[in-house]
Amino acid sequence: MILLSLRVLLAGWGVAQVPADTLPRPLRPVVAPSDTLVRIVPCPGIERAAVGTIIFAGNAVTRERILRAELDFHEGDTLTLADLPARLEANRRRLFNLQLFHAVVVQASCSGPRLLIVFGVQERWYTFPVPILSLADRNLRSWLDRSDRWQRIDYGIHLTRTNFRGRNEQITANLQLGFNRKYELFYEVPGLGHRRRIGFGVGGSFYQSRTLDYQTLADRLVPLRTDNGFPIQRFYVTGGLRLRQTVQALTAFDVSYHREQITDSVNYSNPDYYQGRTQREYLAFSLTSTRNQRNTFAYPLTGQYAQATLAHRVFLDGTTPSLTTLRLSYARYLALGHGFYYSAGVIGLARLTRHLAYADARALGYDDLVRGYDEYVIDGRHYGLVKQGVSYRLFQPPPIRLETVENPKVNTIPLALYLNIFADAGYVATPTSITQNRLPNHLLSAIGLGLHLVTFYDRVFTAEYTLNGLGQTGYFFRAEFPI
Repeated sequence: MILLSLRVLLAGWGVAQVPADTLPRPLRPVVAPSDTLVRIVPCPGIERAAVGTIIFAGNAVTRERILRAELDFHEGDTLTLADLPARLEANRRRLFNLQLFHAVVVQASCSGPRLLIVFGVQERWYTFPVPILSLADRNLRSWLDRSDRWQRIDYGIHLTRTNFRGRNEQITANLQLGFNRKYELFYEVPGLGHRRRIGFGVGGSFYQSRTLDYQTLADRLVPLRTDNGFPIQRFYVTGGLRLRQTVQALTAFDVSYHREQITDSVNYSNPDYYQGRTQREYLAFSLTSTRNQRNTFAYPLTGQYAQATLAHRVFLDGTTPSLTTLRLSYARYLALGHGFYYSAGVIGLARLTRHLAYADARALGYDDLVRGYDEYVIDGRHYGLVKQGVSYRLFQPPPIRLETVENPKVNTIPLALYLNIFADAGYVATPTSITQNRLPNHLLSAIGLGLHLVTFYDRVFTAEYTLNGLGQTGYFFRAEFPI
């Protein structure tokens, strides 16, 4: 917890008639926590007050204007004191969900008809050089099924610089060697100008792999391995604009150029991989709108999340039909009381084209998954996925303090453990499918029990035991929140 020591000069604040509210009431009431994250000093006899001064403390790196741009009130606005706890909590969450701080607290007090509002933040460590030592497969189960598993290791370094220049900008660089090679550099500016509403993102990527999963048989990927050269190479550059209202509301428009190449052996083994071609080039246009109203982005317990993406590819060969993709997702999180929480999410994707190449037909088992089907992939043109679960907080002790470490950015480790019971269902629709693949055009279902560990720097680790619709059981480990 941050301890704020405030010395503020209040002299010169005159007494004036209290005006009517200059701001609308919060769109959704937010329950302020009972601890000191939000503290309101009572103002007897006052129903409304103008905001006199807003102070930020603890932001040694972060520019103050970055924080002010997230607030829905400013100096001179008039607030109803009955709504003040909910309003301050909503704004405190906006600052916290910038994911720049370990903690954010806020205090409000009165001097006559004016409010003094103080936000205190504890900044994180912003430069992360992370060694890459990973499996060159979709998940652990897929890696274990490979006969050459110990050769399928990637290594290198992943460098992320968040809050670059104190402006919430981000630089990401990847230097990955080993089984798969990847060279990437991205730069993201969420907002420019005084109001931080319009930003941009640019980047480029070059990827090579010594193997390629060129076909799906028995609902499993079939790899093609070459000792010399790379069966697939991908290159793309991208740039786009960002329209950002707050950290909770973002619209992005991106344009990218892609060049992808496979070897003759891949095209011979599966002529439909790139629709009879060994190389293709295309322009991709995407429009994504995100509304993220979760209480925290790492492990949400309350709130909601919605995202819609419309993407269109135009192939530059003049003959390959264009591809339009629409993806919708929505999730809801509810507090049930007594340490219980409910979460549910739904995802739907549709592809519109005259003919779909094998490389573009990925559905469930890749980025989206019915838990318990980790060893399978289901290809198709359209798919839907529903996930839901009930979590119970087993314990959440006070953060662990590392006394031997003086840096406050890394010497406090939060911990929380949740017990989770869940049920998933999914369906992949495809007009044609290889007869050996039994999962397309069939309902997929699973139930399971899991443990979720929430800890340092928004890290979430899950261990799950799952029974799927095929009657198969298994243990699965993941490093992300499942819904």
